[in-house]
Amino acid sequence: MLRAVIVDDEPLAIRAMRRLLLAHPEVEVVETADSLETAVEAIARTRPDVVLLDIELGAGDGFGVIARLAPAPRIIFVTAHPQHAVQAFAVEAADYLLKPVRPERLAEALARVSRQLGPSAPPSGPAVELRMPSRTIFADPSEMVALRAEGDFTRVHLAAQPALLILRTLTHFEALLPSPPFLRAGRSVLLNLQRVRRVEAEGRNLAHVTLEGMEAPLQLGRIAAARLRVALAGRAG
Repeated sequence: MLRAVIVDDEPLAIRAMRRLLLAHPEVEVVETADSLETAVEAIARTRPDVVLLDIELGAGDGFGVIARLAPAPRIIFVTAHPQHAVQAFAVEAADYLLKPVRPERLAEALARVSRQLGPSAPPSGPAVELRMPSRTIFADPSEMVALRAEGDFTRVHLAAQPALLILRTLTHFEALLPSPPFLRAGRSVLLNLQRVRRVEAEGRNLAHVTLEGMEAPLQLGRIAAARLRVALAGRAG
């Protein structure tokens, strides 16, 4: 059971989130709050597993809530403002949902929190260092959806997060990541087979790959798509 607190300064938004959570009997809403002060008090008192947190809270904001909690519970930001996503993941938010919240995105965010908290399936390998000029994060390989070469850089797509541009070659990551589940489908792309949900052909030379954790399908050429299908068939067998 996940114990949750909903924080939003709009009563209608709190009611909307409650309705969405009715589809998740594993989640218990233990408290709601509508301001920075009431949120800090409610979270400190109830000690929830996860907080569904709006960013704009009248005189305060969601980042102010986090700053006053030590340690903070898992945070899922729920906001109408996409421009705060980078800051949200800098404070290690579990997810960042845009209003109006889609049920499938909420389900994905809750599943991620459950994996982080619970006993869960073992990680697919040691944490991978992703170093950027301003910060370094360590990613569980299971959260790495796809990696694409961009010259001497690699664009790393983590589940439901903004892609990160890392000054490392794709070959560097290929050597680090376990195979399976990672497949070098083509010269410029490395895919997590556990995240592949659908492969759709577009003509003879292109295919679109839908991956869990990426909003837009990934485009593959004919040879890379064929290699991917062979790998998926092997796993199914």
